[in-house]
Amino acid sequence: MTKPHRLTLPTTALVLVLGTPVASWWLIGDLTNDEARRLAAEGVELDYAIRPVSLGPAGDRIVGVLACVGVVVALAWLLRATARRRLDPRWWWVLVPLVGAGVLVGLAWRVLTAGGIGANIGAGLMVVAGGPALTVLLIVAAVAAMRMRRPRRGPDASE
Repeated sequence: MTKPHRLTLPTTALVLVLGTPVASWWLIGDLTNDEARRLAAEGVELDYAIRPVSLGPAGDRIVGVLACVGVVVALAWLLRATARRRLDPRWWWVLVPLVGAGVLVGLAWRVLTAGGIGANIGAGLMVVAGGPALTVLLIVAAVAAMRMRRPRRGPDASE
């Protein structure tokens, strides 16, 4: 009899971190404003900072739903592993900033791919404000991960 397949902690954390930008992208939805949508329906060519990539309505929905399910299952599994003391709670200092960065990346993609007439001011603001915020989140996660490599010192440990 074969052993049942179990998810590993790194795989589950990877699903959470990589699924978060896709899930947030799908949940946020297209940020093209109503006026631009109306003009596009009339045949006016919209301006984009970055042209959106789409698999069509059904493909986008499938990808978005799968990403959301993956994120929820991974989050539940990691919380359960933490409660059962199989995951060191210090890992959340790494995972939470990475999840926040994923949400920011999903939002940034929607802002940068929003159609409009003329300049996309939101894209500029996203680069100016979102870039440093993303950098801070990634640095926090990296510092927390590096601190995990150090051995824990107990209250009676000598220096």
